[in-house]
Amino acid sequence: MGKKIIGFLLIIGLMIGIVGCTSVSDKEPLTRTDIVMGTPVTISIYEGGSEDILQKSFDKISEIESLLSINKSGTELDKLNENAGIKKIKLSDTSYKIIKRAVKYSHLSDGGYDISVGPIVKLWSIGLPEAKVPTQKEIDYVIKLVDYNNIELNDSTKEVYLKKKGMILDLGSIAKGYAADEVARLLSKEGVTRAIVNLGGNIYALGSKNDNEDWNVGIQNPFSDRGDVVGTIHISNKSIVTSGIYERFIEKDGKKYHHILNPKTGYPFETEIAGVSIISKESIDCDALSTLVFTKGLDEGLKFVEGISDVDAVFITKDKKVYITSGINGNFKITNKEFTLCN
Repeated sequence: MGKKIIGFLLIIGLMIGIVGCTSVSDKEPLTRTDIVMGTPVTISIYEGGSEDILQKSFDKISEIESLLSINKSGTELDKLNENAGIKKIKLSDTSYKIIKRAVKYSHLSDGGYDISVGPIVKLWSIGLPEAKVPTQKEIDYVIKLVDYNNIELNDSTKEVYLKKKGMILDLGSIAKGYAADEVARLLSKEGVTRAIVNLGGNIYALGSKNDNEDWNVGIQNPFSDRGDVVGTIHISNKSIVTSGIYERFIEKDGKKYHHILNPKTGYPFETEIAGVSIISKESIDCDALSTLVFTKGLDEGLKFVEGISDVDAVFITKDKKVYITSGINGNFKITNKEFTLCN
C-alpha cells in the first residue's frame, strides 16, 4: 500500500540528518544513516547510547526486513505468498504478529485497507521501472485474488494460509511502523532516553528534546519534495506517519495515477485528500492507519480517528486546507501561509 513520505523536516534545534557519528557528551547527536527496508533510515541518539547500540538498532531493522520483504526471495512473506492456495505456512512470532494486526485493520476498514492487495500493487508497479496503467481486463483478473477474508490465521500454531492461489500479501503499509516501534523499544531497553528514529518517513520521537520541551516535528507539505512543511506539532514518546498522493505516481495521457490503490476497484483512490498524518504511541498503528484513514476521505476519516483513543490526525486537502482532530487542538501550528487551518 505504498511507501510513506520521506521528506519530514524535524524542527528540533539540532541537525539530526548528518551521516556519520559524533559524541553524545558534547551535546551533538550520535547519528547514523543507512538504506534498509528499501528506504533511508536515520537514527539519532541525543542522550545515552553508543555506536554498539546504533548497530544493534540497524541489525534489528535488517532482521525484520529478512522476514517480511516482498522484494527479496526466501523471506517468510515470500514463502507464504508462493504457497498461496497450496498449504499453510508456519511463521515466526514477528511475522505472525504483524500479519494479524494488518488483518485487524483490514476488518476495521471493511476492506478499504486490505493487505491482500499485492496482486494489484504488482500489476501497477508504481515507483518501479515496469510501472504501467493496466487494462481493465488485467485489473478484472487480479482483483478476484484480493480479499482479506481469504487469509486464515491460527493463533495456536502461528500458521497462515492464503486460500486462493495467486494471492499476495503486501505489508508495505505496516512493516516499517513495526520496525520503528522495535527500534524504540530496543533503545529504551539499552538506556537511551532521547532519540529520533526516522524510518523512511515513519518518525518515532523517543523521550523529549529536553526536560522542559517536547520534540517539535514538521508535517511534510504533500505538494513539495523539498522538505517544506505545512505546520509543526510537539510530541514525546509518539510516532508520526504520513500517506500522500504525491509521493509516487505515474502519468499517462496527462492524467496522474497515485500509488494508494483501492482494493475494491483496482484503481487509485479518488479523494479530496492530498496527505494525512497519523499521531499515536505506536508507529505500527500510525503506519496502517495513515493508509486506512486516507481511503475513507475527509469527513469519514475525521470521524473514524475521533473514535479511536490516543490517536490523532492531520488532514491536508488538494485545495490546501488543513483539518485536525480534537486531541491536537492548540498543539498543531500552521507555519506555511499557503495552507489554512479550517477547524
